[in-house]
Amino acid sequence: MLLLINFCSLYLCFETSKTKTNIMENLNMAPPGPKGPFSENWLVEAILVTLLCCLPFGVVGIIFAAQVNTKQQAGDSEGAEKSRREAAKWTKIGFWVGIGWLILVFLFYFVLGISMFGIANSMD
Repeated sequence: MLLLINFCSLYLCFETSKTKTNIMENLNMAPPGPKGPFSENWLVEAILVTLLCCLPFGVVGIIFAAQVNTKQQAGDSEGAEKSRREAAKWTKIGFWVGIGWLILVFLFYFVLGISMFGIANSMD
């Protein structure tokens, strides 16, 4: 009987609520996720830069990005913002260094390929 009453109250709660937040409020539950104005932490971008572009700068970006949410939850908004800026800086540096390195490698192989092609043609 108690299960039936709980099911009916849950059904009515879902019927009268339009959004997930309203459903959580009707169930006297807090909506999931962080409270307050959280800023982007650059964690995903830093991980991608680490894997695809430049490992050292990407790791530094990951370290600073991991600090953003921790500082924000501790109430240190200024520290969180500073960590966010540092994460953004090192992630961008890693991205552009990785792009520059790729360009240099492609130019090296292009020049090497042209010179080897010229040597091969001169031997004929």
